[in-house]
Amino acid sequence: MLKACLNGGPRRDEHPAVPVTPAELAADTARCADLGVAAVHLHPRDAAGVESLDPAVIADAVTALRAARSGLPVGVSTGAWIEPDPGARVAAVRAWSVLPDFASVNAHEEGAEAVAAAVHERGVLVEAGLWTVDAVQTWRRWRVPVGRILVECTPDDPAAALADALAMLAALAAFAPDGPPVLLHGEGRAAWPVLTEAVRRGLDTRIGLEDTRHLPDAGLAPDNAALVASAVALGAA
Repeated sequence: MLKACLNGGPRRDEHPAVPVTPAELAADTARCADLGVAAVHLHPRDAAGVESLDPAVIADAVTALRAARSGLPVGVSTGAWIEPDPGARVAAVRAWSVLPDFASVNAHEEGAEAVAAAVHERGVLVEAGLWTVDAVQTWRRWRVPVGRILVECTPDDPAAALADALAMLAALAAFAPDGPPVLLHGEGRAAWPVLTEAVRRGLDTRIGLEDTRHLPDAGLAPDNAALVASAVALGAA
């Protein structure tokens, strides 16, 4: 499964094609879906361009994406940088009026299990974001059903990111050999090497302007669709 991660934290001044508004996110969703992605992940933003978990902001973005491509699973982030207070994150999830299909919860963040529980209680699939081997062990103590594991390799250096990937995958194999499906991805300069490793292992993966602004040849990607097209070609090869 290839997922498109449309925007994340990057601002428009970091790349002119970063989609911010619901309409921009919807247009990118349609283009990426035409290229074969099986899901999209986004960080909805308010009128000021700030990431938000506010029910109205989530509703506007999710509704726009579903109008652009009905049936395509849509996911959002619940990262602590969006709302540092765990109780406020839980309250926001419980107040969502339009539900995404899935939501990522980073296991290492304070209050992560409670946020994951709120997501699950709303009937939304929980993606557990694991950034370290310690986070793998933290997730194993959760009492919340998880539908997908995100093995997120955060180092920009490709060698370090691949080493992290191997360590976390080994920990998952030891702790949860029959666990949920795994999506493996990297960031920055490591995005393409880690994606290649995911393809080699037959794992789910993702690509988009959230993870990298560059194509495999290091040239600047014009938009999300170009990144997705490159990933599709790499998978086919």
